[in-house]
Amino acid sequence: MDLLPTATSTDIAAHAPEVAVLPIGSFEQHGSFLPLTTDTIVATAIAAAIARRHNVLLLPPITLSCSHEHAGWPGTVSISHQTLSAIIDDIRASLAANGITRLAIVNGHGGNYVLSNIVQTANTTTPGSMTLFPTRTDWDKARQDAHLDTNAHHDMHAGELEVSILLHVQPHTVGTDFTNSDHTADDRTMLLVKGMRAYTTTGVIGQPSAGTPAKGQALLTSLAQSFDNHLAILLTDA
Repeated sequence: MDLLPTATSTDIAAHAPEVAVLPIGSFEQHGSFLPLTTDTIVATAIAAAIARRHNVLLLPPITLSCSHEHAGWPGTVSISHQTLSAIIDDIRASLAANGITRLAIVNGHGGNYVLSNIVQTANTTTPGSMTLFPTRTDWDKARQDAHLDTNAHHDMHAGELEVSILLHVQPHTVGTDFTNSDHTADDRTMLLVKGMRAYTTTGVIGQPSAGTPAKGQALLTSLAQSFDNHLAILLTDA
């Protein structure tokens, strides 16, 4: 499955999309069986599913973001929330110069808390100009539609949902040991203070053993459909 956009400038001119879609991932540990790029793969897979359903400008992903809770695991790289915000501001300005003033951010990393503030601020300045997707409601619906065994709290990181999506879109990136790497840590009240190390030694919190390609496909189908509501709001307020 192609996850990076392959459209030409001529293609974009012919289709004249009014909304751009920007996937944001991360580069952080996902246990021993998922790649550091997992969140980027998830975000780009969702964005690609949206682009197959709607006339949007699919942008390449931002691949580094706010992964500070995963500090200490080899390979994890973070940028500050100020840097992430500045990158998005620059992208918005460049899009606007080309006539696209509506932006949907597809977030693949739960630690990017700053994105909510960015979207709120953008919509205060220019109402209806930006949306953050998927919301918790969108994720919950996708989990239900895909018949996942777990909920979002139990399956926080490198679990059933992420394994399922990667098994569907990039199966060669999933290590076989996902079948015996389940770890429960439902009480994580000091996560922002202590980071992931306080709750897992493997980097996993969730039930990866329950992941399947079919669930991954169903998740993406549900999310692409849920995006209809976000797109309608952006276009209504345009």
